[in-house]
Amino acid sequence: MFTGLIEAVGRVVDVRATASGARVRIHTGLAPELRAGDSIAVNGVCLTAVAVDEHALEADIGPETSRVTTFSALHEEQLLNLERSMRADSRFGGHFVQGHVDATGRVAQIWPEGDAHYLTIALDDRLAAYVIPKGSIAVNGVSLTVAALGNGHFDVMIIPFTWTHTNLHTLVVGDRVNLECDMIGKYVVRATELMQAKNA
Repeated sequence: MFTGLIEAVGRVVDVRATASGARVRIHTGLAPELRAGDSIAVNGVCLTAVAVDEHALEADIGPETSRVTTFSALHEEQLLNLERSMRADSRFGGHFVQGHVDATGRVAQIWPEGDAHYLTIALDDRLAAYVIPKGSIAVNGVSLTVAALGNGHFDVMIIPFTWTHTNLHTLVVGDRVNLECDMIGKYVVRATELMQAKNA
């Protein structure tokens, strides 16, 4: 479980094909605090650190993960948002983020307003029921609040700290991003579907 509060931005130093998908090596200052077997959210995707040294971590990416996330296009020098799994005895911020990406969205617009920046992100119709105004959503693993909701898209506002301390500032129009909708909303929608099916 994660919170969507990014701890560090890592840099891809190697991506290589494996028999089961791919292995990525990410240079990060968090590496000395990790050990093999630890869970870490990488751009919002829960991965397992399979190897760690003092400079970097390595993680395996399976075919399904590549298919439903942006990881099919990983490349060297790419910046990735990193967050270690939540500790049970720590203060909780952000929102509940599982690291299970629902789908990818596409950046449709970026514009500044004062010191902040806004992103408009186009999303798949099948996610529409899980996104509400002022609700939570994880974009590349970053816990954000839906500022506005339209037909097939939503807006989020990025404060200056988040803009400079994540990889969101590297996005350009057309880029794909990993989206994870609020877990609580998913349960509400599922419960409603089951009730409707029962009463049909």
